[in-house]
Amino acid sequence: MDPTVPNPGDHAASTPTNTTVTLPPLTLRDAPRLPASPSGATAVPNPISSHPYFHPPPTFYISPGDVSLRHAFFDLSSGSPNPLVAYRRAGPRESLAVNPARARAALVTCGGLCPGLNTVLRELVVGLHELYGVLDVFGVAAGYRGFYGADDDHVRLDPASVDDWHKKGGTALKTTRGGFDLNKIVDGIVARGYTQVYAIGGDGTMRGAVAIFEEFKRRGLRISITGIPKTVDNDIGIIDRSFGFQTAVEIAQQAIDAAHVEAVSAVNGIGLVKLMGRSTGHIALHATLSSRDVDCCLIPEIDFHVEGKGGLFEFLYERIKKKGHAVVVVAEGAGQEVIPRTDDQKREQDESGNMLFLDVGPWLKSELGRWWKREHPTELFTVKYIDPTYMIRAVPANATDNLYCTLLAHSAIHGIMAGFTGFVPGPINGNYSYIPLEDIAVAKNPVDVNDHKWAWVRSVTDQPDFLKP
Repeated sequence: MDPTVPNPGDHAASTPTNTTVTLPPLTLRDAPRLPASPSGATAVPNPISSHPYFHPPPTFYISPGDVSLRHAFFDLSSGSPNPLVAYRRAGPRESLAVNPARARAALVTCGGLCPGLNTVLRELVVGLHELYGVLDVFGVAAGYRGFYGADDDHVRLDPASVDDWHKKGGTALKTTRGGFDLNKIVDGIVARGYTQVYAIGGDGTMRGAVAIFEEFKRRGLRISITGIPKTVDNDIGIIDRSFGFQTAVEIAQQAIDAAHVEAVSAVNGIGLVKLMGRSTGHIALHATLSSRDVDCCLIPEIDFHVEGKGGLFEFLYERIKKKGHAVVVVAEGAGQEVIPRTDDQKREQDESGNMLFLDVGPWLKSELGRWWKREHPTELFTVKYIDPTYMIRAVPANATDNLYCTLLAHSAIHGIMAGFTGFVPGPINGNYSYIPLEDIAVAKNPVDVNDHKWAWVRSVTDQPDFLKP
């Protein structure tokens, strides 16, 4: 064993000792930068320094050498770990690579709705205007296709026009899926003279932003693009969480509370709640932990079978006999492998190219009814099904997400003004950082069913593994 690493099994020492540990090499995943200005223009002083009301202290600006580590903890006894990965710290720089007086910004929301979309839009507009004096800020309606749409799809925005947006659900800019025509999008950006693009959306939007960034490079365009990660599912990797997630969990818990009341109030009652989560079960997991009334949590990351020994229905029957009721939470992507699917359904995709999921909620409700009628025909039984999907997506952000959206928006602006492009702002272990778009576009964030958090769920629900014998 390395003598510089303390032995965890040695309890003889009664006083703490200082140990010097040499960490492995550090790999900086740097955010790309704009090409140099053809005119050879020099750096521009940050206008925040001359703000009439706010006088930043010397520590206000981020140093060029400031980085944050992707992993915040290490096992010193595991030999030689892989090189540490670091990213540039987000925040304002003392000098800018972009002249704010010549900037022209475009803001676009893509994909489905999410709590906090309007907050991000508001804070981008206010930050660009009030921090940097960027007056040409436009909202692009109807997602990526809006860049090559009609002139009405490009709306000039200012702080007065967005003043109360953070109090509203949805997106004031309208949003669509699909419509990604790379050449038309870039041609539209160039034709309207945009120098900055802020794309707000999920993993599909981030992949689109990567393609736009690469096309900017191929054409030699000095146009910046940043992606602001949005998904209530919290399925974007690397960052601590995506905005809207905390609000989604809060509203999901209200649905679980209602299902619990329905189940308790019936004879042999089951309250069944379907929550968002196509590929990950983060909302279902966190809502289960928050509620404490859930008897079974089903997520895409775990397999289960419904009938037979060790199956879901056997477990629910035992729980109903013990408590008189049961509450089941199922993520929308769970159980897709057990739902019968026709050949046509196997080939169906949405406009973003995602496989169309079958609706697990009504299917599970129907299967529960058929099973009980067959196995326990003389006993009363009730299933109350609640699907709060669109209510969760459409509500305004709560206080936690509102603050988070503000920090994301301002981090994005600071990065663009410093000359970064092709990046995503986001917290890594609580430290806001600039992550290359290409890293975010491929990073996933599934629930780790081998970690402590899933063990906490199991301790709350006391559910089995549902493994077939």
